[in-house]
Amino acid sequence: MNVLVTGGAGYIGSVVVARLLEAGHEVTVIDDLSTGHRDAVPDDARFVLERVQHVSDTLGRHSFDGVVHLAASSLVAESITDPQKYETNNVAGTRGLLEALRTAEIPKIVFSSSAAVYGEPERVPIEEDAPTVPLNPYGSSKLSVDRMLDAEAARHGIAAVSLRYFNVAGSYAVLGERHSPETHLIPLTLRAALDSRPATVFGDDYLTPDGTCIRDYIHVVDIADAHLLALDAASPGTWRVFNLGNGEGFSVREVIAAARRVTGLPLAESVTARRAGDPAVLVASSERARKELNWAPKKPRLDEMVDDAWQFLHRGQR
Repeated sequence: MNVLVTGGAGYIGSVVVARLLEAGHEVTVIDDLSTGHRDAVPDDARFVLERVQHVSDTLGRHSFDGVVHLAASSLVAESITDPQKYETNNVAGTRGLLEALRTAEIPKIVFSSSAAVYGEPERVPIEEDAPTVPLNPYGSSKLSVDRMLDAEAARHGIAAVSLRYFNVAGSYAVLGERHSPETHLIPLTLRAALDSRPATVFGDDYLTPDGTCIRDYIHVVDIADAHLLALDAASPGTWRVFNLGNGEGFSVREVIAAARRVTGLPLAESVTARRAGDPAVLVASSERARKELNWAPKKPRLDEMVDDAWQFLHRGQR
């Protein structure tokens, strides 16, 4: 296939691009580099420096079989202070992309959605039919796009898939997390170990075994491979949604313990107040993806994800 990847210079996007190329597909990346990195785009991919809002120019020059749409603003705290940015970039940007796909007659799209659409879950593990009650504008923007894709498939016959990620972790070869600011627990914890600082724990009074939040971590390679399977499985006139997680949760303190094992460094904790809107437990049921996409995590071990992230961080220090 000839595939367009929006946001392909970012953390997850760059790994998706690498796996598409390894599978023999032709890939074009469109990214404005506001959060991505040009050197994260493999040499074999065509690169276009452009915002997704202007994607029609690229679509007019090439013939694509499908789109993987990862371009988005993705900071929860920022979405609360600047909700209009998330409406503009995530919702309006995707609306423009879908209009351009329709004009160019591109038949399928795989969208990077999020577990943030569920908010505080009523039951765990979370299934795809769980209530969607986002706690912040970021989650609301992802849910808006999910609904947009459902309508687009019904009205215009596009094949659409939403992949709702849980907590993505790890690295792939030279590709890993380089967020600024960094907000993800594993790289923050590893950086604290490297700098001989305590790891921050936001609240230790949750109703969990050790008092800290529990999250479902999934390796970035497993996430990337799900995109390839979703592209193949997408069906005309149908929108499907799949949760992607390990189905097993790890607490903040379990992540810190894994960081100690992997690095061999002493790592203290600094407990501070809870963050507003942090659910106690978020764990996915990925049974639908297992059955319908024939997908299963190949790197489910927490220590392996932490070790991959640690190796990537070390490469950046050399």
